[in-house]
Amino acid sequence: MSLRLKINLIVGTLTALFVAALLGLQFRGMRAAVAEETVAANRVASQLLNRSAWGYAAQGTAAMRAYLEGVGRVRSNDITLYGADGAELYRSPPSPYKAGRDAPAWFDRLIAPPPTVQSIEFPDGKLVVRSNASRAVLDAWDDFVVLAGAALALLVAVNALVLWGVGRAVRPFGRIVEALDELQRGRFDVELPPLPGREAAAIGAAFNRMVGVLRENLETERRAMRAERELSDSRELARWIDHHIEQERRLIARELHDELGQSVTAMRSMALSIAQRVHGVDPAAEQAARLIADESSKLYDAMHGLIPRLAPMVLDTLGLEAALNDLVERTRRAHPQVTVDLHIDLADVALGVDAALALYRAAQEGITNALRHGHARHLQVRVGARDGWLVLDVRDDGQGLPATGTTAPGHYGLRWIAERVEALGGQMRLEPATPRGAHLQVSLPQPA
Repeated sequence: MSLRLKINLIVGTLTALFVAALLGLQFRGMRAAVAEETVAANRVASQLLNRSAWGYAAQGTAAMRAYLEGVGRVRSNDITLYGADGAELYRSPPSPYKAGRDAPAWFDRLIAPPPTVQSIEFPDGKLVVRSNASRAVLDAWDDFVVLAGAALALLVAVNALVLWGVGRAVRPFGRIVEALDELQRGRFDVELPPLPGREAAAIGAAFNRMVGVLRENLETERRAMRAERELSDSRELARWIDHHIEQERRLIARELHDELGQSVTAMRSMALSIAQRVHGVDPAAEQAARLIADESSKLYDAMHGLIPRLAPMVLDTLGLEAALNDLVERTRRAHPQVTVDLHIDLADVALGVDAALALYRAAQEGITNALRHGHARHLQVRVGARDGWLVLDVRDDGQGLPATGTTAPGHYGLRWIAERVEALGGQMRLEPATPRGAHLQVSLPQPA
């Protein structure tokens, strides 16, 4: 049911109730007026006939009949003359007023009062005066018909005016519904013109504001989706680059260990052999050969120190625990004044290659930052399995994290570690330690 029809029904119902109440009051007034007129006419007629009947009654019923025929019709009354034997001698003629017409029986029953009967008896007869409200009821019926017609015309006119006025008032809402349908079909550039009426204008302005905000939100969402897609592509590219960098590091480390390492070892052996051959024969050649042997030895040591930084070969062969032990041992040799405690509790957990490498790189980055930027003197490295997670903790007693808003050199390495950990479904957390220093924690989901 439309709003227009609802308003019309409400106004029509209220108008019909008003008209019904008005007709009811008019009906009540008509009934009272008819009763008052009929009863009064009957009383007057009875009193007049009672006074004159005895004079004519003394002359006989013939004189009484002649008198009544001379009187004729008395308004709102039926006069009947009966003889001594009860025979009807005279009845008043019907009223000529609106002759041939009568009100409907139902209306007569509702309006007409109960008939009043007055009886005047004399020695040789009886005179009966009965009230007759038919003409007064007919007048009331005619008035009622006119009033009902006027009320019906008023009802129709009011409903027609309300229908026209409401239709004109709600016409802008149809335009609003059309705009909403356009919006539902995906047209976000729809806009309502200024609408007539305060409410319609307010709704139209609110609709235009809503569409504007919706367009802005959609544009913002599109930009966010585009940025997220670009960020995802960047992360995928970063993972691809990181994977290839690790492969290149392993390749370079193997080349240094297998090819260059053997070449440097052969150079040192040949230099020592030359030095032994020219011993006591050519001191200058012996010194040059021994110098080459010493430099070859230094080059070999530098190369072996570089290989673990490029790719932890021991990680591929002996696993994470051996690689971390090697990392800690090399840290102790490089920094004798620093105490490094290592605790590993992996039980029988089988680590994947990527997870082991991520934990190793995180420990390597945490130790490097603690020594280089925090100037720590004591480090604790712990690796264990907790509630389905592989957890690495690196704590130090150094200077702690830099102040907010400053940039430290180690942040890029930590960012790289965080991206690698997130790619494996884990999380990294860096926070101040108690009472001083920093705490690096890396958590990776434990493989099934």
